[in-house]
Amino acid sequence: MRPRSGTLVMDISKEKAEHYEGVYQCTARNEHGTAVSNNIVIRQSRSPLWSKERIEPVIVEEGVSLVLPCRPPAGLPPPIIFWMDNNFQRLPQSHRVSQSLNGDLYFSNVLREDSRNDYICYARFPHTQTIQQKQPITVRVFNSKSDYERRPTFLIPSGPSSSKLVLRGQVLELECIAGGLPTPEISWIKVSGDFPTKRTSFLHYQKTLSIVNVSESDVGDYRCTAKNQHGSAHHTIHVTVKAAPYWITGPPRNLVLAPGETGKLTCLASGTPKPAVTWAMNGIPIENSPEDVSRKVEDDTIIFTDVQSGSSAVYQCTIANEYGYLLSNAFVNVLSESPRVLTQANKVFQVIRNHPALIDCHSFGSPIPKITWFKDSRSSTLDGDPYVLHDNGTLEIPIAQAHNSGKYTCVARNPLGNFENHVYLEVKEPTRILKQPEYKVVKRGREAVFECKVKHDASLIPTMTWLRDDGELPDDERFIVDSHSLTITDVTESDEGMYTCIMNTTLDHDSASAQLTVVEATPTPPVLYERPDAPTDLELTDKKDRSIQLTWTPGDEHNSPIQMFLIQYEDSLHHHGHWHNLTEVPGTKTTAHLKLSPFVHYTFRVLALNAVGFSHSSFPSRMYKTKAAAPDENPTGVEGLGTQHNNLVISWKPLTSLQSNGPGLQYKVMWRQKARDGDWSSVSVANVSKFVVSGTPTFAAYEIKVQSLNDYGNGPEPTLAHGFSGEDLPVAAPSNVQAMVVNSTLVEVHWDPVSPKLIRGHLRGYKVYYWRQRSLHKHNPHHAEKQILTFGGEHSRGMLPDLHPFSLYSFNVRVFNDKGEGPASPSQDFETPEGVPGMPSSLIITNPNLDSLTLEWGPPHDRNGRITGYTLKYQPVNNSNELGQMEELALPDNETSVTLLNLKYSTRYKFYLNAKTGRGEGPAVTQEAVTIMDEGKSSNLAVTSRQVDIATQGWFIGLMCAIALLILILLIICFIQRNKGGKYPVKEKEDAHTDAEFQPMKDEDCTFVEYSDNEDHKPLKGSRTPSHATVKRDDSEDSLVDYGEGGDGQFNEDGSFIGQYSGKSGSRDTAEGHESSEAPSPINAMNSLNSFV
Repeated sequence: MRPRSGTLVMDISKEKAEHYEGVYQCTARNEHGTAVSNNIVIRQSRSPLWSKERIEPVIVEEGVSLVLPCRPPAGLPPPIIFWMDNNFQRLPQSHRVSQSLNGDLYFSNVLREDSRNDYICYARFPHTQTIQQKQPITVRVFNSKSDYERRPTFLIPSGPSSSKLVLRGQVLELECIAGGLPTPEISWIKVSGDFPTKRTSFLHYQKTLSIVNVSESDVGDYRCTAKNQHGSAHHTIHVTVKAAPYWITGPPRNLVLAPGETGKLTCLASGTPKPAVTWAMNGIPIENSPEDVSRKVEDDTIIFTDVQSGSSAVYQCTIANEYGYLLSNAFVNVLSESPRVLTQANKVFQVIRNHPALIDCHSFGSPIPKITWFKDSRSSTLDGDPYVLHDNGTLEIPIAQAHNSGKYTCVARNPLGNFENHVYLEVKEPTRILKQPEYKVVKRGREAVFECKVKHDASLIPTMTWLRDDGELPDDERFIVDSHSLTITDVTESDEGMYTCIMNTTLDHDSASAQLTVVEATPTPPVLYERPDAPTDLELTDKKDRSIQLTWTPGDEHNSPIQMFLIQYEDSLHHHGHWHNLTEVPGTKTTAHLKLSPFVHYTFRVLALNAVGFSHSSFPSRMYKTKAAAPDENPTGVEGLGTQHNNLVISWKPLTSLQSNGPGLQYKVMWRQKARDGDWSSVSVANVSKFVVSGTPTFAAYEIKVQSLNDYGNGPEPTLAHGFSGEDLPVAAPSNVQAMVVNSTLVEVHWDPVSPKLIRGHLRGYKVYYWRQRSLHKHNPHHAEKQILTFGGEHSRGMLPDLHPFSLYSFNVRVFNDKGEGPASPSQDFETPEGVPGMPSSLIITNPNLDSLTLEWGPPHDRNGRITGYTLKYQPVNNSNELGQMEELALPDNETSVTLLNLKYSTRYKFYLNAKTGRGEGPAVTQEAVTIMDEGKSSNLAVTSRQVDIATQGWFIGLMCAIALLILILLIICFIQRNKGGKYPVKEKEDAHTDAEFQPMKDEDCTFVEYSDNEDHKPLKGSRTPSHATVKRDDSEDSLVDYGEGGDGQFNEDGSFIGQYSGKSGSRDTAEGHESSEAPSPINAMNSLNSFV
């Protein structure tokens, strides 16, 4: 043994190595106890020679199966087997020819080309680095004259089933090799579940199933199937998993106890079969160790109660079963130690205002000391807001302020004493740049000055540093740095760049940057600002699974600084040819650390942006492929809705290809009925967006989860969503339905809500169906359509508006959900009271005389009650539309006409008639009429009076002026024509036409007509009593045709008319009737003026 090391050295040069074979264990002792090591097994490696044997040639018919055995000698460790030929070339393997796990070479069927004499099996012993060779095997294949195709049979394993034992954590390898022609295809399933995707692989052309890191979940039956066109064969392998002991929460930890304290050591492990736990103290089985009343062993736990000084020891926990064992040492140290504070006394902690402050108080003692903090006067402990006391004794002030500065005392106490330590906290003002450097455009040869004024804590020593493009300033006397500025004299194009001032203190720093652009000195043409050139030299570095660093070289800015770089990517795997924006980087940087997603084939490009616009994109970078991984997120928008009364449709927003993180994206849909709180049902579906659960109860609440998974594992634990299975129509109607009449047009309806269980869906509200049966003053029914009022939500009453007064109504109430309406409640009736009636249906004026007239009317269509009478009001209206004194007359309900006497002759009246019920008067119907004029009055005087009235109107004056101007123009034209063609007796022709305006008015043509106005007490402005006479506009206008004979006038050579105008007899009819009470027509006025021309 080497001194002071514990290392055992064996010299095997003098003796045989097998003399040292055995099991070794190391023991270490001191005054506190004894620790032992795990067992160390020493075995000599062996690589025995292959036994000499004569191997006869193998003669086989073409198409049959063949096995070439290897059977290497047993070695330690076991050899690695492979088959080669005489030229040391590996023999090719395929679906037809493959090597089994035991080293034999299997042919599912042999072919003529398999004939050869150098099938050689080699065994390589890795520890001794030697290779042993078996004698070559000769195979000769002869032709078969028969049809040698056949269905598959298993060459290994034999029989319909077998079993396999594997230890937890090891690799499970199951093998199925079949013979047959054509060569069978091998497939695998797990009868009792699914393969663990991330741990499963298929080797040797699907003939070997390999599952790494085996666990208890891999127990079950595995079935391999060999299949060709002639049939199939099956073999089931039952896998049993055993486990050597393994820690559940880790080995027991060392324990430090003070005298009188209580503690425990736990040796928590598992295994299959269940391992046995044994304890030892200082290497001696605990049952043989000195008895200790403070120690109690309970299976895998030792409990220490009221320990005493001197009972320190090292305890060994051994856990073993038939497949292995675990051993661990744990030191139980019974220690009495008064407190000590390890933090340096009078230490000064400095922090910037508004930053967290951490004040340390590291201590040691047994029992563990309790830490208490005081500030300044020690008036109270610091254990509440804003202070946070950590378990290790550190005092935290989350947001330090100036008043938190001062002296702090930490006191460490245990039963053996106390210890206090003083420290100091200083809260400093933050460093801030008050005036930042500004962007500069300077002509070459001039001076550039960047200012950088800073505010900092007076007790901190600041250091100002200037950088250009993140590097040091050139060693050039043109760069002058003082306390608050940087001056560059005689600038050149090489001085362009981003200048950054950094103010550093021992606690913090602040920085600001500005760009310097150098332009040509005058005289120069105007500066041209263009888009920047595309970035170049894209390079990918620091490549990781979820991130990468991209570096590029900016292009020419063209006199406009680059403001920003846009980084785009193309995913050649999922969206080839489509570029997506990834991130933006400030124009001062040329490197970006990019976050990536798994299972993406990334290609990057960069665009630069200045004040003019974006550059062209750079050339794409090299492709970078990220590895696939389990999904990082689950689908969103998970909801459950039923489309039928017995189903639940679970839907979600699927993940994008970028979010899938790997191939084989699926969704694990889980659901359970909420009220029962039972086990979850689940199903895995392909990359779809919904799943339908059938056979559900009607409108039941469900808890829903949808988890994403792919070939590399499951996504995170999904969040819980809630939904309901499908709804059905409600099965009950509202009860206790009542109606309360509010007034003649409004009724309030009450009902008791329907129980939620009977609604069988989401309550959306109640619908009140109501219809008018008939009016109460008539017995014949009123066939009105049903009206519906909907009251959303949990209502138990509602108002029915706009009802007909004095009517009989029926109604019922129904509850409804998203599926539809439930049954109607029994119909109820209610009556509306009387209301005010509508206006009379008509008002006609007949038999007009000099001082009387008759009014006839019809009762209202909407009586709204029993008519108790009518009220007639009337008043005169003068020529200026002013209303005279109102007269009122009450009429009984059974009258429909009245004759008014003693009226003024030739007077316009306005009449108002309304009906009455017990509730009051309704709206009035209005009408206007004029009494007949007195025979002694001249109609010409009436017309003259009206002409005087209209002549004062502005529009009439304007019209007359326009007509006069038109006549003046015509006179000028006629004068010119007369000078050219001679004189024409037009005046005589015009005199021959008599205008109808000056014909006397016939009294018998004046009559009264009906007039109706729905606006109460408003006279009709500009109204008139229409006349039966008509004015023919075409007959009142002059036309040259009227003055010709036959319309074929003759002309002289100078273009003038030959002869005179000759009028047509009866060409114009005499105007009939009289003018209305309004002003005369403007056409008539023009005819009057024409007579004077």
